Amino acid sequence: LSNKANPADPPGFPPFLVSLRRAWDPRTPTSGGAGPKPIAKLPLPGKVFSMDTHGHRIVVAMANRKINIYDARKLDPKHAEIETETLLKYQTRSVRCFPNGLGYAVASIEGRVSMEYFGQEEEQKKKSYAFKCHRKVEDGVEYVYPVNALAFHPKFGTFATGGCDGVVNTWDGANKKRLYQYSKYQTSIADLCFNVHGTKLAVAASYTFEQG
Repeated sequence: LSNKANPADPPGFPPFLVSLRRAWDPRTPTSGGAGPKPIAKLPLPGKVFSMDTHGHRIVVAMANRKINIYDARKLDPKHAEIETETLLKYQTRSVRCFPNGLGYAVASIEGRVSMEYFGQEEEQKKKSYAFKCHRKVEDGVEYVYPVNALAFHPKFGTFATGGCDGVVNTWDGANKKRLYQYSKYQTSIADLCFNVHGTKLAVAASYTFEQG
């Protein structure tokens, strides 16, 4: 984290956020740009599987379905702004914040994605939901694949998911429907990312050791 704001930074970019490091060690160091020494360490209740940021918020997804949300303007090592659990029942693979900053999406190993909103109010909880994806049925048997990657379109708020089935899907979260399914890749989808204009989607396909 840096305490200097650069007026040249584009709108919406958090000027105080320089770098974050994710580790299996259940501490998340936040680092300044001047050197490797972290300026803050946040003790966490479990191993970190994924992180994302939007504005002043840092969202950390951990083992045992735990989600901690921090305010980067006033980091408190003892208390997160929000401490909660994801709606999903199994291990988290990825977390990504909504482009509008109202919440975040979580992907799990059980072929599900949840759309969850910031805040503990009952109204916010009612808006949250989860859905099944990256599954197939053959000869009456359902095969369920981990969802490894999430990526939001920066302009429209639609999003893409990638799984161990080698498939990339795009979704309209507001209307709860799938928009498109890309041709299947030969191996698992490891990561996804839209460019800043939303005109291109980068797809990283690689075996992710889901079978050992």
